[in-house]
Amino acid sequence: MTTMRQAFVETVNDEIAADPRITVVTAVISSNEFPQENERVVDVGIREQTMVGVASGLALAGLRPVVHSYAPFLVERPYEQIKLDIGHQDVGAVFVSIGASYDDPVWGRTHQSPGDVALFDTLPGWTVHVPGHPDEVTPLLQQALKDDNRVYMRLSLHENTQAHPVGEGFTTVRHGKRGVVLAVGPMLDRVLKAVDSENADVTVLYAATVRPFDADGLRTAVQNTDHADVMVVEPYLEGTSSHLVSETLQQIPHRVRSAGVKRHAELRNYGTAEDHDAAHDLDVVGLGSAVRSFFRG
Repeated sequence: MTTMRQAFVETVNDEIAADPRITVVTAVISSNEFPQENERVVDVGIREQTMVGVASGLALAGLRPVVHSYAPFLVERPYEQIKLDIGHQDVGAVFVSIGASYDDPVWGRTHQSPGDVALFDTLPGWTVHVPGHPDEVTPLLQQALKDDNRVYMRLSLHENTQAHPVGEGFTTVRHGKRGVVLAVGPMLDRVLKAVDSENADVTVLYAATVRPFDADGLRTAVQNTDHADVMVVEPYLEGTSSHLVSETLQQIPHRVRSAGVKRHAELRNYGTAEDHDAAHDLDVVGLGSAVRSFFRG
């Protein structure tokens, strides 16, 4: 079965062969997955700040760089270079991460980055994709490579059982009257199971693209319910999108409940990804409890 990472590699390799603008910049991670004989594939070694600086120079030269690594090495370690070399220079690039919040806990905290999307929220002009299935990766990536904007794509080992339509808007997966649950990327299947377990009469929206935020889609969904109650379930830092929900519904009295990687929990044991989900109440049991208390409370 194809993973999101494999879909990313295959798509980029197809595009780099067809489009002379596409270039790939890595810092060892996945470097062997791209054609080594191609001069537009650059491995800078374990130098993540340099990786971003090189990508900026390539973008200034008119190329379309794809920058790739584990999320903490791609976003957190070279954050200043992202801010200055990419954002302040007003050039475009496609940043693609793996590892997500804690996909492979055996590597410890160094390979975990639940705060990556929140960091991109501090910088203007970024599109953020959080696909929930490998089949969603290719169309999102192909469109990103055609543009000249700034894109962050967050890939995960966890995925939904089926792909859904992707684009800038939210997709309505289920209609209900008690409120709205916005499920981001690979959280959708768990959200649907949690809603079913509680027999909750709620609308469920799915988001594979979270920035720009589909304010019109959320507002319409809320207006079609009897209660302006919104739960946002994100596979990264809890509350990352709550400010956008509040901005969207500022003219409507509403309640917001955020579910995500807890801000007050620093887990120092390795465990499995499932252990981390349970600790952050992001498994079906934890989400079911949140649905029950929020929509029936």
